[in-house]
Amino acid sequence: MQAKSCSNSLAVKTSHVLPPDTNALGTLFGGRLMAHVDDVAAIAAVRHARKSVVTASTDSVDFLHPVMSGNSICVEAFVTWTHETSMEVFIKAVTEDLLSGERKVCATAFLTFVAIDGNGKPIPVPAVYPETAQEKKLHADAPIRAEHRNERRKKSKEMAATFGTSYPWDH
Repeated sequence: MQAKSCSNSLAVKTSHVLPPDTNALGTLFGGRLMAHVDDVAAIAAVRHARKSVVTASTDSVDFLHPVMSGNSICVEAFVTWTHETSMEVFIKAVTEDLLSGERKVCATAFLTFVAIDGNGKPIPVPAVYPETAQEKKLHADAPIRAEHRNERRKKSKEMAATFGTSYPWDH
């Protein structure tokens, strides 16, 4: 498979934030933002792999600035790093006050996707290469993030085994 540039997978979605998208404070629901993030990141992953993908992991979504009703939200995503069957996708969400033009980064996150075949089995993905200074930084730091994800996944499996499927847990 031929390697592809990070920019080859770039996906961008801009939406108007309307009152049904917001909480009692008039700010965008965090879950609504996370849905935008997962949607755009999945498009970037499919663009890179040209295969079906599933979300394997979402690193912490850091909410940096509130998104007000009436603003726009623009989510940008691209593949920063690949492993055999998985892809790390970086997202940046920018809110814009459409009346003043003021823009602020309101969230960043990393998501991991796995390419799958028609039977839901993981399949290989092309390598990715960075071109810009920002892409090179994200690409260089990706193995450290992958290691942290693997440790977090181990702990999640331990928690699942500890708590099981029933409640209360002490049965």
